[in-house]
Amino acid sequence: QVQLVESGGGLVQPGGSLRLSCAASGFTFNKYAMSWYRQGPGKTRELVAIIQALGGFTHYEDFAKGRFIISRDNDKNTVDLQMNSLKPEDTAVYFCKAGSSAIDYWGQGTQVTVSS
Repeated sequence: QVQLVESGGGLVQPGGSLRLSCAASGFTFNKYAMSWYRQGPGKTRELVAIIQALGGFTHYEDFAKGRFIISRDNDKNTVDLQMNSLKPEDTAVYFCKAGSSAIDYWGQGTQVTVSS
């Protein structure tokens, strides 16, 4: 069955870094665009970054530009999100998503808390 399992979340101080990883299985990974979303306390889920199936195109929301980097390894079926210069407002549950024109798959999320 399809599985997306996020890892790497945790508690980090402002200005710190975290690297999130999402391990995928059960579908043809290199046929799907992969995205990271987040949902902060009391907020709606929002896109963070997306990387196309073969990795040639990436898009970042404004708050992520210059701080976050999305990458994927189609041999290992993983997608990562390197997050630098973290701010308290980055506190959220971070989800990975596999998207195609036909269907989307979501992981369960990993909590990121930025606090001193």
